[in-house]
Amino acid sequence: MQTVGTPLLWGIFSVIVITMIIIDLKLKSTGRTGSMGVKQAAIWSLIWVCVSLAFATGLWFYLRHLSGSALASAQTLNFLTGYLLEKALAVDNVFVWLMLFSAFAIPPALQQRVLIYGVLGAIVLRTIMIFAGSWLVNEFSWILYIFGAFLVITGIKMFMSKSDHDNPEDGRLLQGIKKRLRVTEQLEGERFFVVRQGIRYATPLLLALIMVELSDVIFAVDSIPAIFAVTTDPFIVLTSNLFAILGLRAMYFLLAGVAEKFSLLQYGLAVILTFIGVKMLLIDVWHIPTTISLSVIAVILISTLAINHWLNIRKKI
Repeated sequence: MQTVGTPLLWGIFSVIVITMIIIDLKLKSTGRTGSMGVKQAAIWSLIWVCVSLAFATGLWFYLRHLSGSALASAQTLNFLTGYLLEKALAVDNVFVWLMLFSAFAIPPALQQRVLIYGVLGAIVLRTIMIFAGSWLVNEFSWILYIFGAFLVITGIKMFMSKSDHDNPEDGRLLQGIKKRLRVTEQLEGERFFVVRQGIRYATPLLLALIMVELSDVIFAVDSIPAIFAVTTDPFIVLTSNLFAILGLRAMYFLLAGVAEKFSLLQYGLAVILTFIGVKMLLIDVWHIPTTISLSVIAVILISTLAINHWLNIRKKI
Protein backbone atom coordinates (compact mmCIF):
# COMPACT_ATOMS: atom_id res chain seq x y z
CA MET A 1 0.00 0.00 0.00
CA GLN A 2 1.39 3.38 -1.02
CA THR A 3 1.51 5.81 1.87
CA VAL A 4 3.29 8.95 3.05
CA GLY A 5 3.52 7.38 6.49
CA THR A 6 7.18 6.84 7.36
CA PRO A 7 8.27 5.00 10.53
CA LEU A 8 8.93 8.42 12.10
CA LEU A 9 5.43 9.71 11.26
CA TRP A 10 3.78 6.54 12.54
CA GLY A 11 5.83 6.79 15.73
CA ILE A 12 4.93 10.45 16.33
CA PHE A 13 1.27 9.75 15.63
CA SER A 14 1.25 6.78 18.03
CA VAL A 15 2.84 8.86 20.81
CA ILE A 16 0.28 11.65 20.30
CA VAL A 17 -2.66 9.23 20.37
CA ILE A 18 -1.41 7.42 23.48
CA THR A 19 -0.75 10.74 25.22
CA MET A 20 -4.22 12.04 24.35
CA ILE A 21 -5.83 8.83 25.62
CA ILE A 22 -3.93 9.08 28.92
CA ILE A 23 -5.00 12.72 29.29
CA ASP A 24 -8.61 11.76 28.57
CA LEU A 25 -8.45 9.02 31.22
CA LYS A 26 -6.91 11.48 33.66
CA LEU A 27 -9.74 13.91 33.02
CA LYS A 28 -12.21 11.20 34.01
CA SER A 29 -10.42 10.37 37.24
CA THR A 30 -10.13 13.99 38.41
CA GLY A 31 -13.72 15.02 37.78
CA ARG A 32 -15.52 15.96 41.02
CA THR A 33 -19.02 15.09 39.92
CA GLY A 34 -18.10 12.40 37.44
CA SER A 35 -19.50 14.61 34.69
CA MET A 36 -17.90 17.22 32.46
CA GLY A 37 -19.45 20.69 32.50
CA VAL A 38 -20.30 22.56 29.30
CA LYS A 39 -17.49 25.09 29.79
CA GLN A 40 -14.91 22.39 30.45
CA ALA A 41 -16.22 20.38 27.48
CA ALA A 42 -15.94 23.43 25.21
CA ILE A 43 -12.36 24.07 26.32
CA TRP A 44 -11.28 20.47 25.79
CA SER A 45 -13.09 20.25 22.45
CA LEU A 46 -11.08 23.29 21.34
CA ILE A 47 -7.87 21.70 22.66
CA TRP A 48 -8.49 18.49 20.67
CA VAL A 49 -9.13 20.54 17.52
CA CYS A 50 -5.93 22.55 18.11
CA VAL A 51 -3.92 19.34 18.58
CA SER A 52 -5.29 18.04 15.27
CA LEU A 53 -4.43 21.28 13.49
CA ALA A 54 -0.95 21.25 15.04
CA PHE A 55 -0.48 17.72 13.71
CA ALA A 56 -1.59 18.88 10.25
CA THR A 57 0.92 21.73 10.41
CA GLY A 58 3.72 19.41 11.47
CA LEU A 59 2.74 16.97 8.71
CA TRP A 60 2.98 19.75 6.12
CA PHE A 61 6.46 20.84 7.24
CA TYR A 62 7.72 17.26 7.38
CA LEU A 63 6.39 16.31 3.93
CA ARG A 64 7.64 19.58 2.42
CA HIS A 65 11.13 18.80 3.67
CA LEU A 66 10.86 15.21 2.46
CA SER A 67 9.05 15.52 -0.90
CA GLY A 68 8.35 19.18 -1.66
CA SER A 69 5.55 21.67 -1.16
CA ALA A 70 3.17 20.19 -3.76
CA LEU A 71 2.89 16.78 -2.07
CA ALA A 72 2.88 18.36 1.40
CA SER A 73 -0.02 20.66 0.53
CA ALA A 74 -2.02 17.89 -1.17
CA GLN A 75 -1.68 15.40 1.67
CA THR A 76 -2.30 17.99 4.39
CA LEU A 77 -5.44 19.09 2.57
CA ASN A 78 -6.54 15.45 2.37
CA PHE A 79 -6.02 15.15 6.13
CA LEU A 80 -8.05 18.29 6.87
CA THR A 81 -10.86 17.23 4.53
CA GLY A 82 -11.01 13.76 6.06
CA TYR A 83 -10.89 15.23 9.55
CA LEU A 84 -13.78 17.64 8.88
CA LEU A 85 -15.82 14.87 7.24
CA GLU A 86 -15.28 12.44 10.12
CA LYS A 87 -15.91 15.15 12.72
CA ALA A 88 -19.22 16.03 11.08
CA LEU A 89 -20.34 12.40 10.91
CA ALA A 90 -19.23 11.89 14.52
CA VAL A 91 -21.77 14.51 15.66
CA ASP A 92 -24.59 12.20 14.56
CA ASN A 93 -22.95 9.41 16.53
CA VAL A 94 -22.94 11.66 19.61
CA PHE A 95 -26.68 12.25 19.23
CA VAL A 96 -27.25 8.49 19.17
CA TRP A 97 -25.27 8.19 22.41
CA LEU A 98 -27.50 10.84 23.95
CA MET A 99 -30.55 8.83 22.97
CA LEU A 100 -29.04 5.59 24.31
CA PHE A 101 -28.17 7.07 27.69
CA SER A 102 -31.65 8.55 27.94
CA ALA A 103 -33.28 5.23 27.06
CA PHE A 104 -31.23 3.33 29.66
CA ALA A 105 -31.55 6.14 32.23
CA ILE A 106 -27.78 6.40 32.65
CA PRO A 107 -26.92 9.43 34.83
CA PRO A 108 -24.10 11.79 33.72
CA ALA A 109 -21.85 10.51 36.51
CA LEU A 110 -21.85 7.04 34.90
CA GLN A 111 -21.85 8.17 31.26
CA GLN A 112 -18.14 9.01 31.54
CA ARG A 113 -17.24 5.38 32.22
CA VAL A 114 -19.21 4.12 29.24
CA LEU A 115 -17.80 6.82 26.95
CA ILE A 116 -14.20 6.01 27.87
CA TYR A 117 -14.65 2.37 26.92
CA GLY A 118 -16.72 3.39 23.90
CA VAL A 119 -14.00 5.66 22.51
CA LEU A 120 -11.25 3.10 23.18
CA GLY A 121 -13.31 0.44 21.43
CA ALA A 122 -13.92 2.79 18.50
CA ILE A 123 -10.17 3.40 18.11
CA VAL A 124 -9.38 -0.31 17.94
CA LEU A 125 -12.35 -1.09 15.69
CA ARG A 126 -11.68 1.70 13.19
CA THR A 127 -7.97 0.94 13.03
CA ILE A 128 -8.78 -2.64 12.00
CA MET A 129 -11.48 -1.56 9.54
CA ILE A 130 -9.27 1.10 7.94
CA PHE A 131 -6.35 -1.24 7.33
CA ALA A 132 -8.75 -3.86 5.99
CA GLY A 133 -10.39 -1.26 3.76
CA SER A 134 -7.01 0.00 2.52
CA TRP A 135 -6.02 -3.55 1.60
CA LEU A 136 -9.30 -4.10 -0.26
CA VAL A 137 -8.98 -0.83 -2.18
CA ASN A 138 -5.37 -1.63 -3.06
CA GLU A 139 -6.22 -5.16 -4.25
CA PHE A 140 -9.62 -4.44 -5.80
CA SER A 141 -9.85 -0.82 -6.97
CA TRP A 142 -13.39 -1.39 -8.27
CA ILE A 143 -14.62 -1.67 -4.68
CA LEU A 144 -14.63 2.14 -4.58
CA TYR A 145 -17.70 2.00 -6.85
CA ILE A 146 -19.43 -0.24 -4.29
CA PHE A 147 -18.50 2.20 -1.53
CA GLY A 148 -19.85 5.06 -3.63
CA ALA A 149 -23.16 3.37 -4.39
CA PHE A 150 -23.54 2.41 -0.73
CA LEU A 151 -23.00 6.02 0.40
CA VAL A 152 -25.49 7.39 -2.14
CA ILE A 153 -28.14 4.90 -0.98
CA THR A 154 -27.35 5.62 2.69
CA GLY A 155 -27.52 9.38 2.12
CA ILE A 156 -30.87 9.17 0.34
CA LYS A 157 -32.33 6.90 3.02
CA MET A 158 -31.10 9.23 5.77
CA PHE A 159 -32.59 12.24 4.00
CA MET A 160 -35.96 10.57 3.40
CA SER A 161 -36.35 9.07 6.87
CA LYS A 162 -38.15 11.10 9.50
CA SER A 163 -35.66 10.07 12.14
CA ASP A 164 -32.44 8.16 11.75
CA HIS A 165 -32.47 7.12 15.41
CA ASP A 166 -34.92 4.48 16.54
CA ASN A 167 -35.69 3.77 20.16
CA PRO A 168 -33.10 1.17 21.27
CA GLU A 169 -35.52 -0.38 23.76
CA ASP A 170 -37.63 -1.53 20.81
CA GLY A 171 -34.71 -2.93 18.80
CA ARG A 172 -34.51 -6.62 17.98
CA LEU A 173 -30.77 -6.57 18.58
CA LEU A 174 -31.17 -5.37 22.15
CA GLN A 175 -33.96 -7.85 22.80
CA GLY A 176 -31.68 -10.61 21.51
CA ILE A 177 -28.90 -9.51 23.86
CA LYS A 178 -31.29 -9.48 26.81
CA LYS A 179 -32.36 -13.05 26.02
CA ARG A 180 -28.72 -14.21 26.26
CA LEU A 181 -27.79 -12.26 29.38
CA ARG A 182 -29.24 -12.09 32.86
CA VAL A 183 -29.77 -8.37 33.38
CA THR A 184 -30.57 -6.55 36.62
CA GLU A 185 -33.52 -4.20 36.70
CA GLN A 186 -31.50 -1.32 38.13
CA LEU A 187 -28.02 0.15 37.81
CA GLU A 188 -25.37 -1.09 40.23
CA GLY A 189 -23.12 1.96 40.37
CA GLU A 190 -20.19 1.75 37.92
CA ARG A 191 -20.30 -2.03 37.78
CA PHE A 192 -20.98 -3.85 34.53
CA PHE A 193 -21.58 -7.16 36.32
CA VAL A 194 -22.85 -8.18 39.76
CA VAL A 195 -23.08 -11.58 41.47
CA ARG A 196 -26.24 -12.49 43.33
CA GLN A 197 -26.59 -15.84 45.10
CA GLY A 198 -23.70 -17.18 43.05
CA ILE A 199 -25.25 -16.11 39.72
CA ARG A 200 -23.57 -13.51 37.52
CA TYR A 201 -25.81 -10.71 36.22
CA ALA A 202 -25.13 -7.98 33.69
CA THR A 203 -26.28 -4.46 34.55
CA PRO A 204 -28.03 -1.90 32.32
CA LEU A 205 -24.69 -0.08 32.21
CA LEU A 206 -23.21 -3.02 30.29
CA LEU A 207 -26.15 -2.98 27.87
CA ALA A 208 -25.56 0.73 27.29
CA LEU A 209 -21.86 0.05 26.58
CA ILE A 210 -22.70 -2.75 24.13
CA MET A 211 -25.15 -0.50 22.28
CA VAL A 212 -22.62 2.36 22.20
CA GLU A 213 -20.02 0.05 20.65
CA LEU A 214 -22.52 -1.34 18.16
CA SER A 215 -23.61 2.17 17.19
CA ASP A 216 -19.99 2.98 16.35
CA VAL A 217 -19.80 -0.12 14.16
CA ILE A 218 -22.84 1.14 12.26
CA PHE A 219 -21.43 4.65 11.87
CA ALA A 220 -17.99 3.32 10.91
CA VAL A 221 -19.61 1.45 8.02
CA ASP A 222 -20.73 4.85 6.71
CA SER A 223 -17.79 7.05 7.62
CA ILE A 224 -14.85 4.84 6.62
CA PRO A 225 -16.00 4.34 2.99
CA ALA A 226 -16.65 8.09 2.87
CA ILE A 227 -13.09 9.00 3.75
CA PHE A 228 -11.73 6.70 1.03
CA ALA A 229 -13.33 9.13 -1.41
CA VAL A 230 -10.88 11.74 -0.14
CA THR A 231 -7.74 9.58 -0.09
CA THR A 232 -6.76 5.91 -0.08
CA ASP A 233 -3.53 6.54 1.82
CA PRO A 234 -3.92 4.45 5.02
CA PHE A 235 -1.84 6.92 7.08
CA ILE A 236 -4.00 9.91 6.16
CA VAL A 237 -7.21 7.90 6.51
CA LEU A 238 -6.29 6.56 9.95
CA THR A 239 -4.87 9.78 11.38
CA SER A 240 -7.78 11.98 10.28
CA ASN A 241 -10.26 9.38 11.55
CA LEU A 242 -8.69 8.87 14.97
CA PHE A 243 -8.09 12.56 15.60
CA ALA A 244 -11.80 13.12 14.94
CA ILE A 245 -12.72 10.33 17.40
CA LEU A 246 -10.39 11.28 20.26
CA GLY A 247 -12.36 14.39 21.15
CA LEU A 248 -15.74 12.68 21.10
CA ARG A 249 -16.16 12.51 24.89
CA ALA A 250 -15.74 16.25 25.29
CA MET A 251 -17.96 16.84 22.25
CA TYR A 252 -20.65 14.66 23.82
CA PHE A 253 -20.90 16.79 26.97
CA LEU A 254 -20.68 19.96 24.88
CA LEU A 255 -23.68 18.94 22.75
CA ALA A 256 -25.65 17.14 25.48
CA GLY A 257 -27.68 20.22 26.38
CA VAL A 258 -28.30 21.53 22.88
CA ALA A 259 -29.04 18.38 20.86
CA GLU A 260 -32.60 19.46 20.13
CA LYS A 261 -31.30 22.61 18.44
CA PHE A 262 -29.64 20.58 15.67
CA SER A 263 -32.72 18.82 14.28
CA LEU A 264 -31.69 19.48 10.66
CA LEU A 265 -28.17 18.10 11.00
CA GLN A 266 -29.31 14.69 9.82
CA TYR A 267 -30.30 16.16 6.46
CA GLY A 268 -27.02 18.03 6.08
CA LEU A 269 -25.07 14.83 6.77
CA ALA A 270 -27.29 12.98 4.29
CA VAL A 271 -26.39 15.50 1.57
CA ILE A 272 -22.69 15.17 2.44
CA LEU A 273 -22.80 11.36 2.22
CA THR A 274 -24.63 11.54 -1.10
CA PHE A 275 -22.10 14.04 -2.47
CA ILE A 276 -19.17 11.84 -1.37
CA GLY A 277 -20.83 8.77 -2.89
CA VAL A 278 -21.36 10.54 -6.22
CA LYS A 279 -17.73 11.67 -6.15
CA MET A 280 -16.60 8.05 -5.77
CA LEU A 281 -18.87 6.88 -8.60
CA LEU A 282 -17.43 9.55 -10.92
CA ILE A 283 -13.83 8.95 -9.89
CA ASP A 284 -12.77 7.75 -13.36
CA VAL A 285 -14.95 10.23 -15.25
CA TRP A 286 -14.42 13.46 -13.36
CA HIS A 287 -11.94 13.91 -10.53
CA ILE A 288 -13.32 16.42 -8.05
CA PRO A 289 -10.35 18.25 -6.45
CA THR A 290 -9.94 17.93 -2.69
CA THR A 291 -10.25 21.71 -2.31
CA ILE A 292 -13.74 21.54 -3.84
CA SER A 293 -14.70 18.59 -1.63
CA LEU A 294 -13.54 20.42 1.49
CA SER A 295 -15.43 23.56 0.43
CA VAL A 296 -18.64 21.64 -0.32
CA ILE A 297 -18.57 19.81 3.02
CA ALA A 298 -17.92 23.06 4.90
CA VAL A 299 -20.66 24.96 3.03
CA ILE A 300 -23.23 22.21 3.64
CA LEU A 301 -22.43 22.08 7.36
CA ILE A 302 -22.44 25.85 7.81
CA SER A 303 -25.65 26.23 5.78
CA THR A 304 -27.40 23.48 7.75
CA LEU A 305 -26.42 24.99 11.09
CA ALA A 306 -27.37 28.51 9.92
CA ILE A 307 -30.82 27.39 8.72
CA ASN A 308 -31.30 25.44 11.96
CA HIS A 309 -30.38 28.51 14.00
CA TRP A 310 -32.78 30.70 12.00
CA LEU A 311 -35.64 28.22 12.50
CA ASN A 312 -34.90 28.03 16.24
CA ILE A 313 -35.16 31.82 16.44
CA ARG A 314 -38.42 31.77 14.48
CA LYS A 315 -39.91 29.27 16.94
CA LYS A 316 -39.23 31.64 19.84
CA ILE A 317 -41.02 34.55 18.14
